[in-house]
Amino acid sequence: MTPHRGGTPFLKRSRIWSVTLLFVAAAASAQTLETLRLSRQQAIDEALARNPTLAAARAQVEEARANVVTAAAFADPTFVADVAGQSHILNPASRNGSDQGFGITLPFPGKRGLRRDVATADLRAAEFNLTQLRQQVASQAAQSYDAILVALRHRDDLQQSKELASDFVKKTQARFLGGTVARVDVVKAETDLAQAENDLFASDRAIATARAALNRVLGRTGGAPLETTTTLEVPGRIAAIESLEKLAEASRPEISTLLAQQQGAKTATKLAGEFWLPDVNLSVTRNAPDGAPASFTTAAGFSVPLFFWQHQRGEVAAAKHREEELAANLADIRAQVSLDIQTAYTNASTSLRQAAFIRDHLLPQAQEVYRIASVSYGLGGSSALDLLDAKRTLLAAESQYVDALGAANDALAALELAAGAPLPPPPAGEQHP
Repeated sequence: MTPHRGGTPFLKRSRIWSVTLLFVAAAASAQTLETLRLSRQQAIDEALARNPTLAAARAQVEEARANVVTAAAFADPTFVADVAGQSHILNPASRNGSDQGFGITLPFPGKRGLRRDVATADLRAAEFNLTQLRQQVASQAAQSYDAILVALRHRDDLQQSKELASDFVKKTQARFLGGTVARVDVVKAETDLAQAENDLFASDRAIATARAALNRVLGRTGGAPLETTTTLEVPGRIAAIESLEKLAEASRPEISTLLAQQQGAKTATKLAGEFWLPDVNLSVTRNAPDGAPASFTTAAGFSVPLFFWQHQRGEVAAAKHREEELAANLADIRAQVSLDIQTAYTNASTSLRQAAFIRDHLLPQAQEVYRIASVSYGLGGSSALDLLDAKRTLLAAESQYVDALGAANDALAALELAAGAPLPPPPAGEQHP
């Protein structure tokens, strides 16, 4: 029986074509994405401009700014109208009079300004929180960028390893044909080449993962094309820790946020203590009884804090305890900032010394050892094991150097984050490794 167009085979073919078209469209969309070429600083700037988390934080700042307007706003006036003397609840026409009233609430002098000051302190705290988040995103972008550079340098080293392995295979085959080495040396050389090719495959995964991480910080899709233009180098020296501690004390957004919150809490305590000074409600009512001339009623009202102890044990006590909480938090965060500087400075100085030592001492020695072993092997003076050992030593030194470069740059980014501001250049006579 031949299936008709509404049968199951036709539906299956339709689904297959739909899925195929979706994949083709997705592939075409990916191919049309323009490759983004960025330096390290450009990546940081791009992250600060496009990171979704920062967009949300900027919206929170605008929310706090709008709350300042709300806190300082006057209460809306009220209008009241009624009919009186109805013979039936559903018969307004049977009334014998009507009233129309207008009322307004006047805050006690000074309270409106205090409310605005409290909201302004919250706005300043939100702005400092945005600054802190910007620093965190910048540090994350820098470290993600460095991760790509490290992965690319590792791939270059592995490509060099493959070239050295190919050269090893050629020399071993030549010596085997010359009868100076056994067949097992040829197998060892070919195995070493295969291992180098396999390591290259693994490096592609590391590069793709690092690019996806940076794209995430930049607010782009993980597979978007991205190229780096900055090279990985040993960073310059850093200033003394004493100057960095002073910089952190003045620049860390967490400290500024708590100081702003403290000021707002003091104002809130003052505002809570003014429960004795109530707002005044003023109203004017026009009374219009039927058959009589209209008259007016003026009224004023305010709350009486008869149960004053409730206010003292409630909002006033809460405001005072809030001040104590912020004072304790400020002392704690200052101690934490000092610890952050100490830890980040130690990591940065150690990483810089390590990277410089590997560059100036370990790596040149490993290169010289491999050069001697390679020449000696080509002349028949050393064994394959000696050459393989020298090659492993060279590759290990190169890998350590790349990791040290990445660690040094990441440590400087972490130190800048701990300081809360760009690191100042060390003055003459104050340079530390």
